Amino acid sequence: MKFGIASFPTEYSITPSELGIGLEQRGFESMWVAEHSHIPASRKSPWPGGDDLPKMYYDVMDPFVVLASAASATTQLKLATGICLVAQRDAIQTAKQVASLDRISAGRFLFGVGAGWNAEEMADHGTAFDSRFRLMRERIEAMQAIWNEDLAEYHGTLVDFGPMRARPKPLQRPHPPIHVGGAFPGAVRRTLRYGNGWVPIHGRDSIVERLPALREMAVAAQRDPDEIEITIYGCPARIEVVEGYREAGVHRLVFGLPPEARDPSLARLDRIAEFF
Repeated sequence: MKFGIASFPTEYSITPSELGIGLEQRGFESMWVAEHSHIPASRKSPWPGGDDLPKMYYDVMDPFVVLASAASATTQLKLATGICLVAQRDAIQTAKQVASLDRISAGRFLFGVGAGWNAEEMADHGTAFDSRFRLMRERIEAMQAIWNEDLAEYHGTLVDFGPMRARPKPLQRPHPPIHVGGAFPGAVRRTLRYGNGWVPIHGRDSIVERLPALREMAVAAQRDPDEIEITIYGCPARIEVVEGYREAGVHRLVFGLPPEARDPSLARLDRIAEFF
């Protein structure tokens, strides 16, 4: 089983390069970075994690800039968006960012994607909440075309462009692994349609109980269930939880790291690293 760390990098937390080095030195496999472009002041959309939205959601830096910084300071660490809000992003520009980061990192990028939960944030980007999943699918399919075709085009209901050329292409072929965040069963269906892994959040679903159904869904979709990576996001640092997921065959656990300065952050990493 592999272990990663998820963070909301801010101006008051450990720097991306320091965090990347700290993770690599301690044997962590991956670094996952959250995304929110902004938080509308209306705050009408309920946060799935509770009543009060943590300050880090307002303050988080751009994930691609953060991961590029970490990439330049490391050599083995996997670098992941956790998650990239594809429904709020231009497909052509995001395809270039993904390919560029994959090249800069020598093929170490993991593309964690999701549709998001904040309807007002999406609306500011011109995205309708009710069609966000279709838009995410079409944008990912469009990016896959850009990454793999010299003369790419895509014609969907919400995303449409004629023949065009865009480089660089990602180093990983056919593209960096796509890990789809979200709850069962919708996120699993999306994973099987265009992804390589499912990323549920600990505590929001009976994840282990869902794994047999996931395998059945994979077979029905003519996908090899053993090739679908399961990444548990927000895993608590408790031995009984870690061992339970290990016994269930989960591929990766991602622990949350609060936005703290260098010394307390590295101390937390030391405690979590004891699990492996």
